[in-house]
Amino acid sequence: MIALRRRELLLACVSSHNSARRAFIEGRSRLEIKMDSNASSWENAVIWLRNQPSQRQLVLDAFYDDPLISAAERYFRSSEWQAVSRLLQGRTGTALDVGAGRGIASYALARDGFKVTALEPDPSPIVGASAIRALASDASLPIDAVEEFSERLPFRDGTFDVVFARAVLHHTRNLDLACSEMYRVLRPGGIAIAAREHVISKESDLGEFLGCHPLHHLYGGEHAFVLDRYIGALNAAGFDRLDVLSPLKSPINLFPYTVGTLRDVVIDKISQRMPARPFWHVALGSDRIFQALLSIAERFDNRPGRLYSFVGYKVVS
Repeated sequence: MIALRRRELLLACVSSHNSARRAFIEGRSRLEIKMDSNASSWENAVIWLRNQPSQRQLVLDAFYDDPLISAAERYFRSSEWQAVSRLLQGRTGTALDVGAGRGIASYALARDGFKVTALEPDPSPIVGASAIRALASDASLPIDAVEEFSERLPFRDGTFDVVFARAVLHHTRNLDLACSEMYRVLRPGGIAIAAREHVISKESDLGEFLGCHPLHHLYGGEHAFVLDRYIGALNAAGFDRLDVLSPLKSPINLFPYTVGTLRDVVIDKISQRMPARPFWHVALGSDRIFQALLSIAERFDNRPGRLYSFVGYKVVS
């Protein structure tokens, strides 16, 4: 009986996070079916999505809402960014935000005291470089937007103290070159963070991931790699130390959920299978116990597209 309950708990942890993520994606998939042919670009897709009252929470979770400065401030205060900020604690100087989008991470880096260069090839005033420039002006923050791709960074070797890339590597046309460029422009002693990268267990899982990801159907830019592909590219780039943050352990990968909200979902799910809600609240109430359970549950986590993050260090030679 104890073994059965342990198995039920582990399955609940994985399936709860999977169900939450699937609901997030399937909600977008249903929207995609309804979208007209004019929503052919990333900018048009985001504008269309923001005009659907029923999808307000989805827009907020993705930080697509306006005013942009409010969305950026919300990201800065999120559990995801607070976890990133802890990795950067004690560091100062210049930061490069690769694939900056509409600039929410650039804003957060600047709020943490960095002088930021935001690299974004899309000039869009909604989701690209023009939006970043407007955000920097509105917030009076030191953010300079540069329109270029991650595979050809227009900077000298060792320019930045921090290189940050949120959900960027799986979009690159040349993963090895992008990682090599990130390493090249990082100063000795610097840190590079590649956050929220989609991972598949095997190449045959890619079709399943792309099939349920509406953004890929809209503009064809989505992708995912096996874990070893990311690690190999980052190691080959030259990073002297590489930390891998797995899906259920880091707040960076859990967002928009937190350990607390995920625990609530798990308690709901396990209570449906084994009714005893007060008991489960007590049993899983400790963060340490629940984190230990998540660590075990990760052994069963093979969701196509699950999120990993990577932290690379460039030593002083």
